[in-house]
Amino acid sequence: MRSVDSSEDPFVKIASLIGGEEYHHVAKALLKTEDSTDEEIAIATGLRINIIRKVLYDLFGKALITGIRVKDEKKGWFVYRWRAKRDNVDNFIDNQKKKILERLQNRLEYEESSEFYYCGNSACDRIKFDYAIELFFKCPNCKEPLNMVDNSKLKDALRYKIEQLSTDSVK
Repeated sequence: MRSVDSSEDPFVKIASLIGGEEYHHVAKALLKTEDSTDEEIAIATGLRINIIRKVLYDLFGKALITGIRVKDEKKGWFVYRWRAKRDNVDNFIDNQKKKILERLQNRLEYEESSEFYYCGNSACDRIKFDYAIELFFKCPNCKEPLNMVDNSKLKDALRYKIEQLSTDSVK
């Protein structure tokens, strides 16, 4: 048994961000009792066993918990005992930041390498220059004229976020 303020624990916060309230309850239960079975967690949280298993498998897939298969002496079958891997939280956050940074960089590259046209109708999409020429600068949905889009604010916002994440990752 650990003495932990589980509501402030980074493991619980990350679990909550990943999956909400159910993940929050499971994470708190994992911190209260190490090597818990899914049934013990279900009793502790009041959640259904299938929800507990879904949460556990997801957290396991993200390397935030570990499971050890042991034989239940009373029942005679194998069960998993689950434990939080609190030391993996920082790695998980760093990996997520890297994925987001890569997506932002790809989006910035896309925005910088293309010229877009738009009719102004919220139900219609922006169209790249090559396709706009084929359409004679008429929207394929509403047939309104297509005008060049100034995406400089979007590019500036993407650069700002990229810079933020890059400097945050260095710290």
